Amino acid sequence: MKSSVCMALVCFAAAALVGGCVSSGGGTASKPGSNAAAYNLQLGVSYLQQGNLAVAKEKLERALKQDPRSPAVHSSLGLLYERLGDTKRADGEHKRALSLAPKDPDILNNYAVFLCRDGRADEGVRLFEQAAANPLYRTPWAAYTNAGVCLRSSQRNAEAETRFARALQIRPDYAEAVLQAADLELATQRGASALKRVLDYLSVNAATPELLLLGWRAADGQQERGIALGLAQRLRTEFPDSPQARELPSAPPNPG
Repeated sequence: MKSSVCMALVCFAAAALVGGCVSSGGGTASKPGSNAAAYNLQLGVSYLQQGNLAVAKEKLERALKQDPRSPAVHSSLGLLYERLGDTKRADGEHKRALSLAPKDPDILNNYAVFLCRDGRADEGVRLFEQAAANPLYRTPWAAYTNAGVCLRSSQRNAEAETRFARALQIRPDYAEAVLQAADLELATQRGASALKRVLDYLSVNAATPELLLLGWRAADGQQERGIALGLAQRLRTEFPDSPQARELPSAPPNPG
């Protein structure tokens, strides 16, 4: 049975994996049609991100005919077929991409995202950590955060916490890792720790609507009314049109 993990960049709590977007790079094309393949790959990725799956499929399949050994094309097709609900073909395309570029961290990350969505947490975490260990990977903290989210989706909270800690050890100001770690603390009855983590981050970094809402929830749960009020006010002021601001209770009327 598939897990509840979805693949949208930076969603709240353990319902998403971060940093798992499709790459339009990867692989060194050497055939005469490689330039055309790269162009169609770029178009296919763009349409895939826009949700135009029919045109994305047309462009990516054309790119595959032009350069059948492109890892990036196979990886992108894996993401496309998953969106189309064809899990078997998606798995096959990701495996093919990985066989062509076994050390490419973007290929590893894309397949890991798929595996976690498919409820195969152990396999997904292993690939995330392979990507993170690659010295050429530019964002290892995102891979460790993804690994934590994947583990948390399988109710393996202690293991998830170690991955969030690893991400923050590498990059303490990574907002998504702070969010995920604090959300896990809040969910496991450690509201005071969650609140401190959020406030420490906000004291030296720019706010995000997700962190302000989580901080408000933690403060409200800890009966820290003044802090909760301040965080709610910041959320309404700094991100008035955000979904997070709409989750707040109605603001109290101004005293007359």
